[in-house]
Amino acid sequence: MSAESPHNSAAQGETSPGKRIRNFLIAMVGIALGVTLFLGLQTETSTASLGELGKQSTPLEVAVSNTKPSMVEFYADWCTVCQKMAPDIAEFKQEYAAKVNFVMLNVDNTKWLPEMLKYRVDGIPHFVFLGEAGETIGQAIGDQPHSIMASNLQALAQGDSLPYAQATGEVSQFSAPVAPVGSQDDPRNHGSQLVN
Repeated sequence: MSAESPHNSAAQGETSPGKRIRNFLIAMVGIALGVTLFLGLQTETSTASLGELGKQSTPLEVAVSNTKPSMVEFYADWCTVCQKMAPDIAEFKQEYAAKVNFVMLNVDNTKWLPEMLKYRVDGIPHFVFLGEAGETIGQAIGDQPHSIMASNLQALAQGDSLPYAQATGEVSQFSAPVAPVGSQDDPRNHGSQLVN
């Protein structure tokens, strides 16, 4: 038995550093998988947040009648610039939701064609800033730096004039699918065409 004890003790001494290395490698693989999972979820969150912003936005009909100023964003799910700005818009919505309506209008929905034509949307994202009575007080087109959008939203919330009322950045090109024929600005026309 005494001969086995030294042998067992030597075997334990040899495997102990081996076990440490194995445990270290397992821990490193676990950390790497955790970081990969975290980064994957972060990427998915910013992509999914554009859709969530659209679902959670204030309906246009409510925004123009509730006496709060509004920021209307024309966007599309496929728009890379819109996706890039989505985390900033989500942040601003959290900060200013009590004072400003956030309206998201998807340009792929032809329901918004009259608004796209009214505000001359030819690139997205296209932001329209509306006053408390629903009047247009400024527009911004394309990728807006965080600081510029923050300044505009702060001014909008306080009822001040927008410091960047006409700002243009990188856009995703967009053309309205159909242009109206005749004068549809008059609601009495009910979509009928004028004949000369």
